[in-house]
Amino acid sequence: MTPRWWRWWQRVSAPGLALKVMALWKLAHHGHTPRGVRWLAFLVLAYALSPLDLVPDFIPLLGQLDDLLIIPLGILLVVRLTPRPLWQECLAQAQAHIGRLPHFFRGVWLVILTWLLLLAALAYWLWGLAASAWGG
Repeated sequence: MTPRWWRWWQRVSAPGLALKVMALWKLAHHGHTPRGVRWLAFLVLAYALSPLDLVPDFIPLLGQLDDLLIIPLGILLVVRLTPRPLWQECLAQAQAHIGRLPHFFRGVWLVILTWLLLLAALAYWLWGLAASAWGG
C-alpha cells in the first residue's frame, strides 16, 4: 500500500498541476463560485503565476521548496472549499481547453505594476541614502 502523502503528491505533480491551475482559473471566473473561494483561487493563481516568491528561487532548495508546497497546498485548500460539482465542472472545462491558455493580461499588468512600484521604492530609498551621505 502506498503512503497517503505519495498519493497526494501524484495528484498535484507537474502534469496534473497545469490542469489544476487552469481549473482554478475557470473556477475564479465562474459565476457560481462562492466569494471567499473565488478570492482564495485568485490568490493561489497570483502566487503560482507571479515571478515574486516568498522565498526567492536563487536560494538553494528552499527557493523551489516553497513552490512545491505552497501552490499544491493552496490548490488543495481551494478544492476542499469548493462544492464538488462546481469543481468537477471547472476541471472538465480545463481538460477541454488544456491546449489553449487563457488571457492573463490583467495579471501581467499587475505584475509589471508591482515591479515598477518596487523599483520606484528602491530608487527613492537609494536617493535618500545618497542625499544623507552627501550632507543634503
